[in-house]
Amino acid sequence: MATTNLSYYDKTTIPNAKDLRFGIVVSEWNENITEGLYQGAFDTLKDCGALSKNIIRSNVPGSFELIFGCKKMLDTQKIDAVIAIGCVIQGETKHFDFVCEGVTQGIKDLNIKYDIPTIYCVLTDNTMQQSIDRSGGKLGNKGVESAVTAIKMATL
Repeated sequence: MATTNLSYYDKTTIPNAKDLRFGIVVSEWNENITEGLYQGAFDTLKDCGALSKNIIRSNVPGSFELIFGCKKMLDTQKIDAVIAIGCVIQGETKHFDFVCEGVTQGIKDLNIKYDIPTIYCVLTDNTMQQSIDRSGGKLGNKGVESAVTAIKMATL
């Protein structure tokens, strides 16, 4: 995917989302990236028929908190899919590895526990520039891809 623009999709291959409800849980950490991902997901859901009133947003402080935020949304909202949006950028310590593994395993666990899909939209890049490129930059927007995935999984 390193050279693929993630924003291209064929609407004719995606079910109409007008009768679906979506949750989007957004990490506030690296907000300049996560807001771009959120906007890509929100705009794509709307483009595919979802109503604004059927897209519920919740914010959490960081990517590690996405797991609890998604669980809370799954427990309290009537939704057909939830998208977890975050961004973790490699630093000088092992913190990156622990956060990435924890978030990945936590979202996997939510998919096993619940009969509602949780979509992984967490960038795990080496540099801020890589995250910029994948959140509305030259490589498109991973949020767009996650919204398409949420629609397809909700109608599976």
